[in-house]
Amino acid sequence: MKIICNGETKEINPDTTLVNFIRNIELNPDTVVAECDGRIIKRDEYDTFVLSEGNVLELIRFVGGG
Repeated sequence: MKIICNGETKEINPDTTLVNFIRNIELNPDTVVAECDGRIIKRDEYDTFVLSEGNVLELIRFVGGG
């Protein structure tokens, strides 16, 4: 099934959770804010939030510096 992530079409397996998707694209879920179809997803929902066909996902990554 397909979703859009940050403007790019991504092929994912059915029943993919948000946390698994974030890890699969090699990001740390603790450093990412996710918005799906215009709704910000709370970090404590990442494990249970299942992506669906056609979702539009925006991931914003925070990078520390010093």
